[in-house]
Amino acid sequence: MVKLAAKCLLAGDPAVGKSALAQMFRSDGAHFQKNYTLEFFIFDSAGKDLFSEMLEKLWEQPNVLCLVYDVTNEQSFNNCTKWLEKLRAQAVGVHIPGVLVGNKTDLADRRVVEQKEAQKWAEKHGLEYCEMSVKEMKNFEAPFHILAKLFHQLYKEKVETFHSLA
Repeated sequence: MVKLAAKCLLAGDPAVGKSALAQMFRSDGAHFQKNYTLEFFIFDSAGKDLFSEMLEKLWEQPNVLCLVYDVTNEQSFNNCTKWLEKLRAQAVGVHIPGVLVGNKTDLADRRVVEQKEAQKWAEKHGLEYCEMSVKEMKNFEAPFHILAKLFHQLYKEKVETFHSLA
């Protein structure tokens, strides 16, 4: 059995739910059964510029990206452009697949970022899109399923490239 490891960068503004999402994934099988052979090493960017210099090393060579914003906070959505630019500046010339995640859908009455707008932004930037509510544990597994699928595709492409060179 081959065991694969993926470096996943979790980025977004403070208080959008990144750490809560990462915690859901690391819950020792309570939320995700541990019967898979893909391991994610999740690097939570903390969302604070204060840590940006320290995080630059962690940002090096991720395999996949998870951008998180709060559907009730338009600025957190707008700042996804900044987070994506920071990542792409670290990985010039390399396509890093990823997912844009709208969190806090449980606060529907306070929603300001519409799903269609976010979906369009994600497509424009070559990202998958999903929404969730970590608080209500609704669809919280979707980003990780998407990331696993994207990493698997990346792995298959590299294997095919390797075989074509042989």
